[in-house]
Amino acid sequence: MEGVKTAFIAKSEPMETLRQHTDELHTRYQVLEKAYRHRLQDERMWHLLKLAADYHDTGKIYSRFQFDIRKALQLPGSANDLPNIPHNFLSPLLVPFNELDLSKEERKVLIQAITYHHERNHALGNEDKEVLAQVFQKDLLHQADEAASHLALPINKEISSMNRLFRNMKDRIDSRKEKSLYNQYVLVKGLLHRLDHAASAHVEIECDTDENLAAYAESFLEKLAEERADNSAVLRPLQEFTKKHHKDNLIIVAQTGMGKTEAALLWAEKKKTFFTLPLRVSINALFSRIQNKMGFSGAGLLHSSSASYLDEQGVENWEIVQDQSKHLSSKLLFTTIDQILKFPFKYKGYEKHYATMAYSAVVIDEIQAYEPKIAAVLLKALEMIHEIGGSFLVMTATLPEIYLETLDERGILTKADFVQKEFVNESKRHRIQVVEQKIEDNLERIHISATTKKVLVIVNTVNKAIQVYEKLAEKTQNIHLLHSRFIQKHRAALEREILAFDSDREATGIWVTTQLVEASIDIDFDELYTEAATLDSLCQRFGRCYRRRELDHSNVNVFIYAASPSGKGTVYDEEIVDRTVEMLSGYQGKVLSEKEKVHLVKELYKRENLKGTEFLTEFDQALRVMDNEIRDYSLSSSEAQRILRDIQAEMVIPKAIYEEQRELFKRLEEETNPQERTRIRRTIETYTVSVRSTDKVTAKLEPIQCFGKRKNGTTYPLLPYLSIIDLEYSFDEEQNSGIGLILQ
Repeated sequence: MEGVKTAFIAKSEPMETLRQHTDELHTRYQVLEKAYRHRLQDERMWHLLKLAADYHDTGKIYSRFQFDIRKALQLPGSANDLPNIPHNFLSPLLVPFNELDLSKEERKVLIQAITYHHERNHALGNEDKEVLAQVFQKDLLHQADEAASHLALPINKEISSMNRLFRNMKDRIDSRKEKSLYNQYVLVKGLLHRLDHAASAHVEIECDTDENLAAYAESFLEKLAEERADNSAVLRPLQEFTKKHHKDNLIIVAQTGMGKTEAALLWAEKKKTFFTLPLRVSINALFSRIQNKMGFSGAGLLHSSSASYLDEQGVENWEIVQDQSKHLSSKLLFTTIDQILKFPFKYKGYEKHYATMAYSAVVIDEIQAYEPKIAAVLLKALEMIHEIGGSFLVMTATLPEIYLETLDERGILTKADFVQKEFVNESKRHRIQVVEQKIEDNLERIHISATTKKVLVIVNTVNKAIQVYEKLAEKTQNIHLLHSRFIQKHRAALEREILAFDSDREATGIWVTTQLVEASIDIDFDELYTEAATLDSLCQRFGRCYRRRELDHSNVNVFIYAASPSGKGTVYDEEIVDRTVEMLSGYQGKVLSEKEKVHLVKELYKRENLKGTEFLTEFDQALRVMDNEIRDYSLSSSEAQRILRDIQAEMVIPKAIYEEQRELFKRLEEETNPQERTRIRRTIETYTVSVRSTDKVTAKLEPIQCFGKRKNGTTYPLLPYLSIIDLEYSFDEEQNSGIGLILQ
């Protein structure tokens, strides 16, 4: 290492000099430029990004910074009484603007990219200008020659126009007022974040840049065709279409069984791709499928429990996969929307994700599964992706017409900017009957059917699921319950069991579930008994019955119970549920084809037909907030993520389970190895469950007494996001059954 006594130190873990850290950014800059210059063709942007990488950390030459970092590393250093100023506020002072051929606008972009490459809670005020000027004169100026030699860069030695420089630092570029600068600024600042974060973490900034995702999909489909040996085409019509239109933005409506995943990869080709789905279990299944069946080992996985899943699945070098996923390095990243599509909230540091979209492709699968306010955010994200030059593919089983109407009406992303196509046939899988009873009034029929069939019962709330399960359990032992109030460990076991039940051709019995299974689990039951819900949700439920086969008899196989369904007016819009029942009553005892389902959803969700509904109110209000009320940098990343998850939730561990696992918490407190501590944390999280915050829940919470110790002797909570909940929890691990967390 360059002589520690004289070198400027930039990082402590591992220890790196300023030159070494800057070189790490340069290496990643070259990778990024080589891979994606053809997608980002603004030459000046690349020039500004290179300058930003060169100078972003020059403020670390400040004597106070060097003293503090040396002290932390137990290296010799001279104490001083200089003020503690964040290095990113000092770095712009050292950029030799007089030697750089930059326009006034480019100067502002560069200054702000450097000033805010760390987003601080401290905003620059007028009183800071004098302090910065004094620090420059008294300290930075004396380090300039040594810094120039250390970095092999020209370093500024005079500030002739501090007023202009400070104004450019302080007055942030506004996305609404300075549109001509905005996109370039987003790219320079956002990509600087990417370079800096990847360099600091010592991970690649982009992996597998030359890989062609379409080649993996095509090879997989060719093998399937060989196995079929029936001379049918390798590619289905949807797949042919997406392959042909790989340069276009697409909005596709396609029914189950069309090969949507492969179609998305054929569209992605060599593009860096983010693949989103509403539920983690679906994302996990796709990730494993791509890795194990298609042989693409470069896929990433990113959601709130992805580390645990990677570890449990025995993914080789799972820590590397997790790091690459977290830093957006993966060529193909399977993720939830709250991880990567939160940039419409323009939170502090959002440019990192938004800039990445400029050279990437985003797949949004099953957009109809999101609540209206979340769908509004996704439409805003599509508009922003289009504006910055990225690509998108929306795939969905049904598409509310209001989404297309809204995009066109707003004039930002019109129908000329994307290709819309339906791939829905007249296949007949469901004969329906609307029953004017409560579902619990017809349990005898369900019980009898389940003696010879696989029967799925879906209700709208967890409490109703428990109630129906307990009543049916009085009639039969061949019954299972699955909902969201099981701890992660037990829920994963139940999900494995329902898949095994589905695979067993001879199995019969009942599974009682909530909407958890609507888009998350690939199952095919013989009969479905469901409470009435909104039409799009019901269509998803229909897809869990006769999923992989045509209807081969004249019996009803889907029963919809319309009397006082649970969650009406809370979980689901009351008026839309009523209109859904009215629509479906016209198909009493009739087959509802896939094409008719798509048409009905489109019709129900036209703006003119939604007037007066809570759905429309929520949707329009969310768009107004996105357009007019979100102030740039007013939120943190975690706040934006929480809004997009649309939950006010608590992560809890049932008290009885906490008592059983006390040793784990003790081990966490005693463990000093960071990697082992992370493993213990993940194990603890398998015993947790997420519940909605209510007064009843809050009253039952207790803090976790589990603390770590800092070097200075002070303590801090190791699990601040987790609470104990003093409520009964029921589960028999030997029988793999129970009712979970009991909230009455």
